[in-house]
Amino acid sequence: MINRKNISTLGLAVLASCALAVPAIAVADGKVKVGMITTLSGGGAGLGIDVRDGFMLAIEQSGNKDIEVIIEDDQRKPDIAVQLADKMIQSEKVDVMTGIIWSNLAMAVVPSATAQGKFYLSPNAGPSALAGKGCLPNYFNVAWQNDNLHEAAGAYATDEGYGKSFILAPNYPAGKDALKGYKRFYKGEVAGELYTKLGQTDYAAEIAQIRASGADSVFFFLPGGMGISFLKQYSGSGIDLPVVGPAFSFDQGILQAVGEAALGIKNTSQWNKDIDNPTNTAFVESFQAEYGRLPSLYASQGFDTANLLLSAMAKADVGDADAFRAALKLADFDSTRGDFMFGNNHHPVQDIYVREVIKEGDIYTNKIIATGLTDHADAYAADCSM
Repeated sequence: MINRKNISTLGLAVLASCALAVPAIAVADGKVKVGMITTLSGGGAGLGIDVRDGFMLAIEQSGNKDIEVIIEDDQRKPDIAVQLADKMIQSEKVDVMTGIIWSNLAMAVVPSATAQGKFYLSPNAGPSALAGKGCLPNYFNVAWQNDNLHEAAGAYATDEGYGKSFILAPNYPAGKDALKGYKRFYKGEVAGELYTKLGQTDYAAEIAQIRASGADSVFFFLPGGMGISFLKQYSGSGIDLPVVGPAFSFDQGILQAVGEAALGIKNTSQWNKDIDNPTNTAFVESFQAEYGRLPSLYASQGFDTANLLLSAMAKADVGDADAFRAALKLADFDSTRGDFMFGNNHHPVQDIYVREVIKEGDIYTNKIIATGLTDHADAYAADCSM
């Protein structure tokens, strides 16, 4: 079993916080040193913890002793993420970086890290700025491009006949991508469009605007604790409009905090625990056995990111950048999503599902009810020159 206080299984050196960090011995030839910067404290901690736990589960299951992982907490602060990245690159001499949840942190770290010859494997953040003209040879996103799940939500709202959606998201890169993505596939009228403060917890003003807008539906992207706060306040407002959103606001950890208010809501995701393939079945069972909770899409993304890395290590030495990059591009691993491939801009081409929030026993969770978009690539790939 993985000891999350001091992960040393299979020779891994894991440091769980900046305060605990100590200089590491240089990795010998043939080994890979991974620097994971993710959010382990504050309002978004659940997302980073799930990415970390999914990643480490895959490493443990692989039995590979040639990986050393250093884990640090960015506290959801760009300046801290930059400081940690500098330390990992300059002092720790990492080969590969991963872990960032938030797009503003990714934009602060990824371009610089890849410019210094490091590979970055994103288990979550997929800002549009890194998918089109700003695509990077050493950057691979294993989750999605930010717009994707919101595009599927827009397509679903259109299919359901919603003609006047009120839409809102936080004012940061992923929030802007979210609303652009929804509008790209939504064919109705936008009754109102709001950008909220990142980390906001009081939505009384926004709910009042929804009430007065004449909308027939609501689309929102508010990940982590933001989504919990909004859903609870929306449920108590007496507004009876259908809600559509991406999985980030209806994921496993969030649902337990929201409870009955989320039942029946439709949301979109590239992953769910009921995707029927052997890898996903085994992942869900082993994650629950290891950590005592159901996995989230963030955990599945961490798991897939580690398995992508392992697949590349089996084919090439990280010291041969061209060969290692080609091995990553092949994506020759068994994904929890089933078929997995990268587009020309190193973002996934994949199915996006529509899920419904249900209750299984005492647990709130999701079930897939439809496929929203099939073999879907992002809107920016054509502008990437790779």
